[in-house]
Amino acid sequence: MSFIAPALPETAPFSPAQRAWLDGFIAGLLGDSGNGPEAAGSPPGEPEDFPWHDPGLSLDERIALAAGRRPERMLMAAMAQTDCGQCGYSCQAYAEAIASGADGNIGRCTPGGKATSRKLKELLAGMATTAVVSTPALAASPAISPGAGPAQAPRFAARLRLARRLNRAGSEKDTRLVVLETDAGAERFQVGDSLGVVARNCLELVAAIIARLGASADTPVISPDGIERPLGEALSQACEIRRPSDQAIEVLASRAHDLEESRILQATAEGYPGAGPDDADLLDLLDGFPSARPPLSELISALDPLQPRLYSIASSPKHTAGEVHLTVAAVRYKQRARHRTGVASTFLCDRVMPGAEVTVYVHPAEAFRLPAPDRPVIMIGPGTGVAPFRGFLQERQVTAARGRNWLVFGNPRRRTDFLFEDELTAWHRGGLLTRLDTAFSRDQEHKIYVQHRLLESAAELWAWLEDGAHLYVCGDAGHMARDVDKGLLYIVAKEGRMEPAAAKAYLARLAGEGRYQRDVY
Repeated sequence: MSFIAPALPETAPFSPAQRAWLDGFIAGLLGDSGNGPEAAGSPPGEPEDFPWHDPGLSLDERIALAAGRRPERMLMAAMAQTDCGQCGYSCQAYAEAIASGADGNIGRCTPGGKATSRKLKELLAGMATTAVVSTPALAASPAISPGAGPAQAPRFAARLRLARRLNRAGSEKDTRLVVLETDAGAERFQVGDSLGVVARNCLELVAAIIARLGASADTPVISPDGIERPLGEALSQACEIRRPSDQAIEVLASRAHDLEESRILQATAEGYPGAGPDDADLLDLLDGFPSARPPLSELISALDPLQPRLYSIASSPKHTAGEVHLTVAAVRYKQRARHRTGVASTFLCDRVMPGAEVTVYVHPAEAFRLPAPDRPVIMIGPGTGVAPFRGFLQERQVTAARGRNWLVFGNPRRRTDFLFEDELTAWHRGGLLTRLDTAFSRDQEHKIYVQHRLLESAAELWAWLEDGAHLYVCGDAGHMARDVDKGLLYIVAKEGRMEPAAAKAYLARLAGEGRYQRDVY
């Protein structure tokens, strides 16, 4: 007899998102009790599918696809779906840690940002309500409280050898080849892995925040990790000040003497669009709401911990022993009459001097690996997305791999933005690169991107796939990866003479076989 989980009526006093979550909770609860399937929507013994695990989908689309699933799956759907590792978990493991109470920090998903943390907060509120109104057993479930977080990879020291600019004069971009030297630890990585960089916040920004708080840098405060530090050290090394947590904004709201400032800050913390300044850092909030001056430790401890930043490794340890290469785009821009900088990018490009040490760790990427040496590979990596493919090609050159290699690279202009041009063109001339296609979007009147180059070579790309090629995409998840995926679906449907649903199933099969791998952020 088939199992049909009960569902809340449309007239129930819940929002659509809360109703979908509760339906999933009830289905999962009954499934786990032995009265239904082991996982809602998945017959016993079959692997569970995650149709929302696609960074090209919007948050609302992901939540809709997870409706009717267990609570931890709804939480997973709120993640950015990149499995980037910035949080220290995969998306699935992070959601399960939050659902079980093992990790109470809902602000770890860097790609998802505020949207993800607020959706998690909304879902967890529904979870708590359900626990209270359901059964005594549910009421005894683990509470969501601050946890130790994910296990940390072993860290080691690396010395900065150089941060050489790759863009030529006249470019609007500043992309660097960052070379780090190390006596130990670098041998742990494989091509495809990322390097976690333990960065520090900009000292000028830290000094400005301390001045607005009317405090001294030596004042002891409790950091987000519970350790007491001098204020300057805490803000520099331990606190996320670029994107203040909702909890920190709520602290500011509760301590603001001006009622209007308090109201706007509270609305900002709750995620109301347009409530406060867009993309505000801690200094913006202190400048914009001068009556909000909470006790120092209360504010500092409410900030999120400063998380390491991950960069795809752009070298092979078999090619450059004792070194790790990164491709870093320096983030600098002006907003509200202030110059802003990225945390880790300008740390590496501007603030660390050659010879100085940087604390790093290897973040393995088991789902982004080269295939057997005789297998062909297709690599799609515009901008800094070329980084892991430089490592792939170095590895294939050193190991004399026989498989064909096809790289599709893009950037604004060939004259100024062709990263690693000398290396890539030499590999093409020498035969290591069977094909080198480029898409320089601003070199002609109409913009050309990497997905357009794929469409132009649709027949050959299909032939490579049918010959067993492995397909890799690295770069921006928000636009590029989504557009490439759409282009691939069109190519598979056209060249394979398939219906759209069959083309989607074809790409899903490639992904399941490890032949369609993405490192997107």
